[in-house]
Amino acid sequence: MRTALVSAFALCLLSGSPALAAFKVCNKTQLPVRTAIGRFDGKNWTSEGWWTVKAKGCLDLLTGPLQARYYYLYASDGGAGTWDGKFHFCAAPAKRFKAEGRGDCAKRGFDTRGFFQIDTAASPDWTQNLSN
Repeated sequence: MRTALVSAFALCLLSGSPALAAFKVCNKTQLPVRTAIGRFDGKNWTSEGWWTVKAKGCLDLLTGPLQARYYYLYASDGGAGTWDGKFHFCAAPAKRFKAEGRGDCAKRGFDTRGFFQIDTAASPDWTQNLSN
């Protein structure tokens, strides 16, 4: 009996822990990209950024189980590559930011950027690839 308990405990330790849920961006390009994310928490719209994702690298923008079905992303490599869309959010021109709400961006010292929509199908985690 004791051997069975020890064996079961060892199996639990060796099986590893489950992966943590997150919203991850993977940059499949040759250049680093700066990215920002927008989301709705059921009450408020929020956008935040800038994270730099290294060339051929990945980075978690949000950690923990995702709470919404739709997320919005904007990314740019500072040159020819921009991933954008028709959903407008506030964004700071250059520095790290967090903007509550989607309106009156200029009055609040932000630019307005077009983000593209991502349907996570209510998954608790998501990886978004950016490629040429």
